[in-house]
Amino acid sequence: VGWKKGSWCYVALLLEFQSTPDHWMALRILSYTTLLLLDLVKAGSVRENEGLPPVFPIVIYNGGKAWKAPQDVEALFAPMPESLKVYRPRHRHFLLDESRVPADALDKSRGLAAQLLKLERAQEPEDVRQIIRELIARLHGPEYVGLRRAFTVWLGRVVLKRSGITEDIPEFQDLQEVDAMLEERAAQWKDEYIRQGVMMGWAEGKAEGKAEGRAEGRAEGRAEGRVEGKAEGRAEGISIGETRGFGLALQDLLEARFGTLPQSVTSYIASSSDANALRKLTLFAYRAESLQAVVDRINDDTKMM
Repeated sequence: VGWKKGSWCYVALLLEFQSTPDHWMALRILSYTTLLLLDLVKAGSVRENEGLPPVFPIVIYNGGKAWKAPQDVEALFAPMPESLKVYRPRHRHFLLDESRVPADALDKSRGLAAQLLKLERAQEPEDVRQIIRELIARLHGPEYVGLRRAFTVWLGRVVLKRSGITEDIPEFQDLQEVDAMLEERAAQWKDEYIRQGVMMGWAEGKAEGKAEGRAEGRAEGRAEGRVEGKAEGRAEGISIGETRGFGLALQDLLEARFGTLPQSVTSYIASSSDANALRKLTLFAYRAESLQAVVDRINDDTKMM
């Protein structure tokens, strides 16, 4: 960044992404900052007469629960005598709580931080591609090589993997590669993710249904009873399988996006017998900006029942 008298100040950005609150986050960030600076010294990037560069640590939080953990490591220490406080470490991080950033504010902003949050919230491959194309146009100069690389690595290791993609994601070298890959393959990933969950649940339900049908047929002791029991078991098994499949897909998706789920959500998924309702909720969860939005949708659906 530009500084006084036309000089430059080089700032190291430290980004940590969190989907669940962590009481000890300030201590972790202190450790990460120290390790980063030690790596710079070890690599010879900093000379003694220059001093260490400033580090701006940012925690980007996308969970549904309110973040209450201290942002200053001092707050984590137990009470101590005044004579020892001078040796207590002081370090603070900046918290970016995505749920508190209005969508219209993001739409109006052209900053890189806003682009990052848009990528975090984007659920459709085409939305991700649009943001990537904007980044490519904006970060086209040689001075942005490092920043382009940072966005590229983050997209491959965080955004794409968190979206439920099951196939191996290559190690991208530049944003153009990510854009090309999305154009070629990403359109099918969302449907594949749901389909795999449905098939898993369908297989489990079908097996259970067959077993129930055989048991009922044997109890009656007639061949006709066995045949009818199996047929009913298969039909019921398919229905159970579809419901469980959507339930598995929904729970996996919510945990991948928002972390540990509250008991109310897992209980709703486990007790639901409406495959169509679970399917609609799964599609809604892909676009939900927060876990609270999903909880509100569940509450609305429950009231209508």
